[in-house]
Amino acid sequence: MNPRFHTLKIKDIRQETEDAVSIALTVPEELKENYVYEPGQYLTFRTNIDGEEVRRSYSICTGLHEDELRVAVKKMQYGKFSTFANEDLKIDDEIEVMTPMGTFTTEITEDSEKSFLFFAGGSGITPVMSLIKTILNKAKKSNVTLVYGNRGFDYIIFRDQLEDLKNVYMDRFSLMHVFSAEKLGNQLQEGLLDKTQIEKIYTSILKEQDIDEVFVCGPEPTIHAVKDVFTEVGYDDKKIHFELFTSPSQKNKSPLPKASSHAKVDANIKVILDGEEILLNLDSEGESILDAASKAGADVPYSCKGGVCCTCKAKVLEGKARMDVNYALEEDEVEAGYILTCQSHPVSDKLVVSFDD
Repeated sequence: MNPRFHTLKIKDIRQETEDAVSIALTVPEELKENYVYEPGQYLTFRTNIDGEEVRRSYSICTGLHEDELRVAVKKMQYGKFSTFANEDLKIDDEIEVMTPMGTFTTEITEDSEKSFLFFAGGSGITPVMSLIKTILNKAKKSNVTLVYGNRGFDYIIFRDQLEDLKNVYMDRFSLMHVFSAEKLGNQLQEGLLDKTQIEKIYTSILKEQDIDEVFVCGPEPTIHAVKDVFTEVGYDDKKIHFELFTSPSQKNKSPLPKASSHAKVDANIKVILDGEEILLNLDSEGESILDAASKAGADVPYSCKGGVCCTCKAKVLEGKARMDVNYALEEDEVEAGYILTCQSHPVSDKLVVSFDD
């Protein structure tokens, strides 16, 4: 099913911290099948702010058993949508919401007997909460460890919920807070979640644990630190899942290696969306496939336009394309022919790209 926007009503707004709210949505009965989600997935919101269309993605923070569709939004400096959500959005307001997307998830069954390790930084706790709640409720033979980094106690999103989970599942849920601006009297819990700190935590606490899957969601340095520490000790990187929280306007992205030196290509491109075909002519050094298709009138799905989410994912059926950056697709997805169309350009004179596959 291709992602689609529907107009939903705001059911509830809860102040989680001084600068973060969680927002629950009412899903009409006729749309409930469209909003069935996997824990760890996200929703993309679309609205008009000061005459400009704004799209932003926020992770679902509820477990599957809670029968509620809720996201958390942390107010960011100069953040148009996050400021709007924290200051202006009201209960009963209507807003356009795309159907759930995202690959920051895993199979969770009643028979699962695994040890899950999570690292979260700041608002990166949002998809992690959905996963942790679902695992603890459904996979009763599994256990969860969470290492959660913040500036201090007042900045902990879902603080009360985490304490409740720790009390209810005391034999299956371990929680460690790490603060960058408060002292706890324990060096393992003081500092940033950088490589040095994660190495200390691994050596002191995690080394002897039989960990089956690792999840990390937060700033880019924390993601790289976790991946580096665990791959260096021989952990299978296919069992390390990550979700990057960053603004597509940031300039610190590293470009992917370009395909072997190629001449500029003028390509004929066919884009398939909902069974319809859009024909484009685009050169390899021009705008992205997504932007070209959008200008041609196609209602192509997208959110960040920064290579961070996977909303604009499509599959190359014929020809070749290159991506400028990729923070969302796994290696096996790229090998299978998937691209982020917001970052993609043709490198063959004929290219067929499908959003339907």
